[in-house]
Amino acid sequence: MILGKNFSNLKVILVEPNGPLNVGSVARLCSNFEVDELRIVSPKCDISSLDAKKMALKGQKFLDDCKIFYNLENAIFDCDLVLASCGRIDISKDSIFESSEDVFNWTKSFKKINNLAIVFGREDSGLTNDELLLANKTFNIPTSMNNPSLNLSHAVSISLYELKKSSKRNFDQELKVFNLASSKQIYDLFLEIEELLLKVGYLLKHTSRAKIVKFKSFILRANTSMHEINVLRGIVHQIKWFLNNSKRN
Repeated sequence: MILGKNFSNLKVILVEPNGPLNVGSVARLCSNFEVDELRIVSPKCDISSLDAKKMALKGQKFLDDCKIFYNLENAIFDCDLVLASCGRIDISKDSIFESSEDVFNWTKSFKKINNLAIVFGREDSGLTNDELLLANKTFNIPTSMNNPSLNLSHAVSISLYELKKSSKRNFDQELKVFNLASSKQIYDLFLEIEELLLKVGYLLKHTSRAKIVKFKSFILRANTSMHEINVLRGIVHQIKWFLNNSKRN
């Protein structure tokens, strides 16, 4: 993968695409920008159709080798950093960076990122709020306020171009070692936190989801490290141990 020296194993992930022409176009873009792998979550079209193949051209191998997943969680859990594209304006208040340019420039602050994933949502509705919270960062491609949504393949092309452009910029800064908590670490932690808070009565079943979403947003905003996540998980485990053992006494 030659988009940049600090990136490796770039994966483009499409969630429930329903247009074979779009899928074929994205496969071609994967070839244009030397992406390592195309992944698709629950495709709603035949990605091996003639329409897809016609659009793919030299990107045919990305259709042939495409990995299919049942849900987004499984598609991203071997990735160190997950970026998600969002065309909805109302999500920007929960994002650290609003623009694709800002997010891709931010990735340049690290010496090296292994297994980078960029996720794109459904043509008609994009990614759900729960899916967006699986990403370390959510970015938006600035467009007209009257018509903010882009065609899927167009969004992919702009994103890959921005990533390639950022990799060629020189930043006068000391590069950090990449140690952000992965999407899987954050996801697993909040499963345990929700279970614990329900058990102690802090959360109620009918409102737990909304509160957990807010907690998770705090963690994502803070660029939480692997060490910090492990500390939080250790605290949760100790509280669970104490609750379980105090009942025996």
